[in-house]
Amino acid sequence: MPVRALVEAASLFEIAEGSVRVALTRLLAEGLVERDERGQYRLGAAAEPVRARVATWRDLGAQLRPWSGAWIGVLDARAGTRAAQRAGERALRMLGFRALTKSLAVRPDNLAGGVARVRDELAALGLAPGGTVCELRALDDVTEARARRLWDADALVAGYRRHVRAIEASTQRLRARSDERAMVESFRVGGAALRALATDPLLPEPIVPAPERDALVAAMRGYDALGRARWSAFLSRHGVAHRAAPIDSRALVRGDLR
Repeated sequence: MPVRALVEAASLFEIAEGSVRVALTRLLAEGLVERDERGQYRLGAAAEPVRARVATWRDLGAQLRPWSGAWIGVLDARAGTRAAQRAGERALRMLGFRALTKSLAVRPDNLAGGVARVRDELAALGLAPGGTVCELRALDDVTEARARRLWDADALVAGYRRHVRAIEASTQRLRARSDERAMVESFRVGGAALRALATDPLLPEPIVPAPERDALVAAMRGYDALGRARWSAFLSRHGVAHRAAPIDSRALVRGDLR
């Protein structure tokens, strides 16, 4: 995407051109964006693990497997520098871990690929090498009950429903919006829903009812198509490659795409 497109898009959100250029400089230094010989920007290598994680929202079911009752634990995730600790904490949050003790974070072992895949994804997302990722079984009854209460299931369900309502209301409004206002609204409403899906802990059915999460995914699929349509003319005008139909997120989960 050329700078002029970023500046024009930012102006719709009342973000000044100078702020855009300062942000780009910082993102370049951090490797989160990169620039080609024509001065166009794209996501950088440092952003790839998060991008890949976000891109799987369309088919969260492909990321899950039946839960046997086992847990995945991460020991000593707070090792390293302050920056390394922050990166490790973010990685744990993105994969739905919660602190069971001061040195142990856990989540149900219901993600496709099991411990090995979670270990690799945590490392890609920034968990320091000092953290130990392992499988936990046969917790005592008290600890098992405490582990299951680490997530606020009611709050998660309420969040799913809140985003569905926001999407449904916005879908009705967008029909009467100008392109500029529709671009802003779809970005904000869709972005909030995508953030919720990308950071969802993907808990198994005994802890959180899956149909509530599935309803949000279904609502977001339709809203995503609507938002893409309202951004399409802007992106085409700036010569920005964009997909009318998104890539198959299941292929990302399987690792088929390069």
